Order: sequence, then structure tokens, then C-alpha cells
Amino acid sequence: MLTYSFENIDTESMYEHLYRCIKQDILQKKLKSGEKLPSKRTFAKNLGVSTITVESAYAQLVAEGYLYTLPKRGYYVCELEKGEAPAQPRPKPVLPRQQPRPTYWADFVSSSVARDMFPFSIWVKLLRDVTAREDETTLLTDTSAGGIRQLRQAISEHLYQFRGMTIDPEQIVVGAGTEYLYSVLIQLLGRNHGYAVEDPGYLRLSKIYEKNDVRTYHIPMDASGIQPDLLEESGAEILHITPSHHFPTGIVMPVSRRYEFLSWASKGENRYIIEDDYDCEFRLAGRPIPTLQSIDVMEKVIYINTFSKSLAPAFRISYLVLPKHLVTRFYDTLGFYSGTVSCLEQMTLARFLSEGYFEKHINRMRNHYRGLRDQFLGAIQKSPLARRVKISEENAGLHFLMELDTQRSDKEILQRAEAEGLRLSFVSQYYFRQEERQAHVLVMNYSGLEEGRITEAVARLCRAILPAPEEPGL
Repeated sequence: MLTYSFENIDTESMYEHLYRCIKQDILQKKLKSGEKLPSKRTFAKNLGVSTITVESAYAQLVAEGYLYTLPKRGYYVCELEKGEAPAQPRPKPVLPRQQPRPTYWADFVSSSVARDMFPFSIWVKLLRDVTAREDETTLLTDTSAGGIRQLRQAISEHLYQFRGMTIDPEQIVVGAGTEYLYSVLIQLLGRNHGYAVEDPGYLRLSKIYEKNDVRTYHIPMDASGIQPDLLEESGAEILHITPSHHFPTGIVMPVSRRYEFLSWASKGENRYIIEDDYDCEFRLAGRPIPTLQSIDVMEKVIYINTFSKSLAPAFRISYLVLPKHLVTRFYDTLGFYSGTVSCLEQMTLARFLSEGYFEKHINRMRNHYRGLRDQFLGAIQKSPLARRVKISEENAGLHFLMELDTQRSDKEILQRAEAEGLRLSFVSQYYFRQEERQAHVLVMNYSGLEEGRITEAVARLCRAILPAPEEPGL
């Protein structure tokens, strides 16, 4: 089996390093013409890298003519002297067709906003004002990598009023969605560090880190969040957490655990905490939970938030708050990037924030979601489900947990729900370590539930979860 070392590769990505090593072996004839290379999965396991790393290296070698593929047989070394692979026509690639998204009678997984809840008239008015009054050259010019000054100032004032954070606008970086900003942080902090994430947790985050070829550690949690001793043992230097409202368990991290993590971060020059505050606006009982960033005196916390939850998923506008000493590094190393959100959208959002419309919108949405949640929980309590479920974590964010008293597997319930037109998810689906998963706990995201469908939604849940009359043992 081929093997290569990935030590001391400096700034070179892992797939580039692997590509260069294989190419060198082909040129030096250590790999002979027609020789078959290991399968992507086997090779990745042997090297201790991700399959995407091997796949990217192979794809580049095929593109440059060092390798060729045979359908269902694998990758082979080309005959370089003849300049081509053995005479066999390559099959024409078949482009995958994008599958339409399935539609559900009720979706308890995806986040969405009721169409009549978004203030379209106000947004359109502000958009027209910006278009009419702002300088045309400014509107048509590329924005800086950090975003326009007006929006960063408005976000700074919002954070002070709503989250008690004293932030200089220069610390704020605006980007097209949190997924883009995750990639920015990887480039800023470096791929040579280990990144720790919560287990269970937001699986898309793990995939983004893994696709960016960074070492990712899935750290188990207890009732207060990630376990500090396991974090220390992992060797990770970057910690990505959701302390104000963990997804999917709904845990709010106590202040004692927060100080433990700040202490952990202070022990290493390259240690940082990414605080993901993704739905902080929708705490439905009590005051908002103070941020980890607001108690950080060592400049070790990078705060990230999005307007996709508070406005609508289609608004791909998110932002970072960098420690002051990282601002210079950001502009020195990544300042060549153009802004990823249009100037027109940024200016409109800046007006929406600074003129008080955002606060009014959030208050209206909070009242709407509180009423929706109460109706939904009330319907559950009046249904046959009441004696078979336990509700928890219903006061923060837009989902709650529903623990089931059942002998059916999570998979079977998901299948039965699908047949009823319901989309559900279990906490067990968000674990990386499957042996530690907690079964029979549903994650109920009610943000897209329509009031007129609550009664029927609960009836369908009953049919999906509860045993039929001929199944008394379940």
C-alpha cells in the first residue's frame, strides 16, 4: 500500500501535498504505467486523511493526464511517453440532476418564517430610500472584506443594546452566511490547529471543517456542555461552542463552565473559542443570556451570529466579532477579498437596525413564537401523547425536546412520520459517536408550523408515535 508523510507540510493543503507526492512518484517511475492505485476509501484510511483529500488529489492528477479512470475499476497510471492512456474511450460524464426538495405537511426540522410575519413593506421602503438617496458610485462599488461602515456601526450599537457587548465597529466582519464565515475563520486561524466541536452538535459545521481539511474533534457533553477534561485531552486549540442555546439539546451553559473554557483558552497562544450565538434573539422566558465574549478579558473569544434566524433563512447575512488583535491579521492576510454581501443589502439592513425596525420585528416575532409554542404544547397535553412524552428546554430558541416513552426505534418512528407527511429529527441523529447517542428524544423545531395546522399536526404525531390498538405492548 502506498504511504506518504503529512508532517511539516507548512501552508500547503493536504490534498496538494498528496497530489505532489503521487505526481513525483509517477515522474520518477516509482509508479509504473498501467499500475492501479488504491481505492479512495482504502487509501484515505491508510493515510489517516479524509476521503475528500484523496478524491481531490486524484481528480487533479486525472485532469493533468497523470492518471485515468476505468468505470467501476479504479484509477490507473497513464503512459507518459505516449502522452495518453490505453486506448479506451472515456465515458461521457453524466451530470447529476438536482432533486427537488420533498414537501411535507409539517416540517419540524427546517427553520422558516411565516410569510405574513416579515415586514416586507418596511424593507421595500428602506430599499427604495437607499437606492434614491445614496451615492450611485458607492452603491455600485465593491465593499471591503469587512463590510460597509454603516452596517458595522449599526451592528455594534445593536450588540450593546441587546447583548451588553461593547464592540468597536472595526472588530466586525460581515459575510454571506455563517458557513462562509466558518471558512474565513479557518483561513484566519490556520488549518494546522485541531478544531473541537460539540457531540451531539450541528453536523453541517463538522462537515465544513472536514471539507476544509482541518482536524476535527467531536467532544462529548455533559449537562453543562462540552466536558473540559476531554477537551484538554483532545489536543484541540480551537473550540467551537453554542453556550447560550446548544443545538440540539437546548443546554444553556452555566457561568462556571464558561470560566473553565476561558481559562483553557488562556493557556495557549493559539487557543481561541468561537462563540456561536445563532438564535439568541428568541429566548422566550427571562432575560437574554450574557455572551461569553462579554466576560472575556484575554481576547480569546470570537463571536459569530446571523440574521438568517431573526429575519429569514434567505437573508444570508452574518457577522463575526474579532478580538482586537486579530483585526489587523484579518486585513493583512484576507483583506484582498471583496465583500460577499451587496452594498445595497448592507445599507438597507443598516437602516433597518439603526431606525428601530429590527427591535420591533424581533419583539413581534418573539410574541408570535411564544403563542405558537404555547398552542402546540397545549395541543400535545390534551392529546393521547401527554402520558407518553416529556417536554424540556422549551424556553429558549425555536425548538424544544420531546422525550418519548416507546419501544419503537427512532428509525421506525421517522418512517411512520414520513408516511404521515411529517419531517422529524431525533437527538440521536446529531451524534458523531453513535455508541453514546441518546434515543427516543425528538428535536421539535416549531418555527414553520402554521397555527391552523396544529391540531392536525398533533393527530399525525400521535399516529406516528403511539401504538395502534392491536399493539398494546409498545
